[in-house]
Amino acid sequence: MDGTQLNSTIDPTCLQEPPLAIDVIKQLDVFGLCLYSMLTFMSSISLLLYLEQCLYIYKKLPYPQKTTIIWINGAAPVIATMACFGMWIPRAVMVTDMTSNCYFAVVMYKVLVLIIEEFGGSSVFLKRFSGKTFKITTGPCCCCCLCLPRVVMSRRLLFFLKLGSLQYAILKTVLSVLAIVLWTNGNFDLSDLEITGTAIWINPFIGVLTIIALWPVAIIFMNTNSFLRSLKIVPKYAIYQLILVLSQLQTSIINIVALDGTIACAPPFSSQARGSMLNQQIMIMEMFILTLLNRCLYRRTYETLPSEAHDNDQNSKVALQTALVEHDV
Repeated sequence: MDGTQLNSTIDPTCLQEPPLAIDVIKQLDVFGLCLYSMLTFMSSISLLLYLEQCLYIYKKLPYPQKTTIIWINGAAPVIATMACFGMWIPRAVMVTDMTSNCYFAVVMYKVLVLIIEEFGGSSVFLKRFSGKTFKITTGPCCCCCLCLPRVVMSRRLLFFLKLGSLQYAILKTVLSVLAIVLWTNGNFDLSDLEITGTAIWINPFIGVLTIIALWPVAIIFMNTNSFLRSLKIVPKYAIYQLILVLSQLQTSIINIVALDGTIACAPPFSSQARGSMLNQQIMIMEMFILTLLNRCLYRRTYETLPSEAHDNDQNSKVALQTALVEHDV
């Protein structure tokens, strides 16, 4: 069967562009209306909880921690809100997804800034760790390169680590604006995988930038998380990673499956539009749960991190207790 015969057997409604918002509303039955209403309610609650959390953080936490934490807390509610818009207005999915991705690009940089600020800022961080060696064999770049030497922390290294995350926040936004401009002109299509298409060049480049941006955050976290256990830095970092996987990897997998035709079309939704709709709905529920978890983790009054001398004293006590136990044995 040649390409002409194959295309003739495909329902024309499966090849059309996403439906208008009014068409989505008209085709909703009772179950669909209840589902859309519930998901809209969940995204609204996420946004309201975030706004209330912003007021709490603004009143209780000092500057600059408050600004950074407000940015990080906004990741899940912003993604949920954009997913809700994309669910109701399928033709705006390109814009809503780009908005969510640009916001999260800034959050990735802010996570790195938060870890440094928990030590008291860059100056205090360098005073505490300058001259100490940092392990760089971490994901996603060099988790398998165990032969790489440890590097000495310095002002220059800290600058490059910050730059590695900041470049993604800047370039991701620039490339997203470029993609939207090309999309409005019909030159950017995620389903166009030809070598002459723009999507096949822009998306892999963004993927490389993402990996480069994740590495500095992982380096700082892996080498300092033991000092920040009292501030619940591990579950905070875990939620940040979970949002990353759900908003980036999950979306990519669903889009690939939809492009392959595995997700059947259901007029007025084409296969790709239906895959996007399912992704938006799943994303709202996931981000709602993560908003609640973030609220529990970040809703605390700020406590100064123990000094290096205190940490050394605690380590000495632990070493002494270990020696005594070994002696008794």
